[in-house]
Order: sequence, then structure tokens, then C-alpha cells
Amino acid sequence: MVKLTMIARVTDGLPLAEGLDDGRDQKDADFYKQQAKLLFKNLSKGQHEASRMSIETGPYYFHYIIEGRVCYLTMCDRSYPKKLAFQYLEDLRNEFERVNGSQIETAARPTQRNLAKLNDELYEVHQIMTRNVQEVLGVGEKLDQVTEMSTRLTSDTRIYADKAKDLNRQALIRKYAPVAIVIGVVLMLFWLKNKIW
Repeated sequence: MVKLTMIARVTDGLPLAEGLDDGRDQKDADFYKQQAKLLFKNLSKGQHEASRMSIETGPYYFHYIIEGRVCYLTMCDRSYPKKLAFQYLEDLRNEFERVNGSQIETAARPTQRNLAKLNDELYEVHQIMTRNVQEVLGVGEKLDQVTEMSTRLTSDTRIYADKAKDLNRQALIRKYAPVAIVIGVVLMLFWLKNKIW
């Protein structure tokens, strides 16, 4: 699960947007926000090797991507798939650049009101992304159900074919057994007649 998302300008480490902590443990949230800000500060000094990285931090992972002069960072549970975390960051990057792309270079230290507005926008994007991920996961579950039903249907078809063969065999026996018995009795009588006389 995504615990925290932050966006910052790489050139000077200026936070551009922040939000989406779950608010359950404020002490931990503040601690990890400070770690994220320290990471942005290090990135602004050119201390980064990759434009896409995951960093372990306690029971969580920081995942970030750097695109242009902006770093998009999220903190997730260890169990949260990295692929989904990076997809979330890519979608966040696309939406953030679409909405705020022209203001990235001119942004100054935000006032509390501007920060609240950006957080609200980020929260809306997060809600959309969460819905999209849940829909994708739902489609995956439905595909799994269809696959399972198909497997069951194939198995049931084989069982049905075997039972049909058994029924055909039994029908043939019922149809021709009396005739075979009568012919057998007649042949036995002829044989006995020839033996006795």
C-alpha cells in the first residue's frame, strides 16, 4: 500500500507536492517525510546514479523516478509490488506534468494555501490511480476465474466422454446379449444333439 507520495524539483530539492500519508502514525509519517526530504537534498547535489530506484527504509521502500528535473517519490509497504509502485509513479508523473508542467521551473517556496491545493490535487490523482489499479486487479481476478472455469469444463468434458463410452458399451451389451445367448443356447443344443445321437 502507498504510504506517502512526494514530488520535488531535483535541481534544488524544492518540494512541489506532498501527500497521501495514511495518517495512522504521525511520528512515523514525519520521520519518513524527513528522510524523503533528505533524499531530495542529496539528489539536488547530484548524488544519484539512476533515474529509477528503490531504497529500503525500515519496513518500507522508497521508490522514485527522476524525469527531467523532477523527482517523483513514493513510500510503500515492503509487500507492495515494485512494478505497481513504478506504474503509479509513471501515471503520477504524466498527470503532474500535464497539470503543472509549465510551472515546475518557476515554482518558489509554496505558501500553505498552495501546498494544500497541490495536496488536494495529488490526493485526487491518487484516488484515480487506486481505482485504476483495483480495476486492473479485478480484471486479473476475472481472467483467473475464467481460466479456472475453462479448466473445470475441460475436465468435466473428459468425464462426460468417458461416461458416454460406458453407456454406449452397456447399450450394445443390452441390445446384443440376448441374441448372443439365444444363439449360444441353440448352438449348444445342436452340439448336444450331435453328441447324444
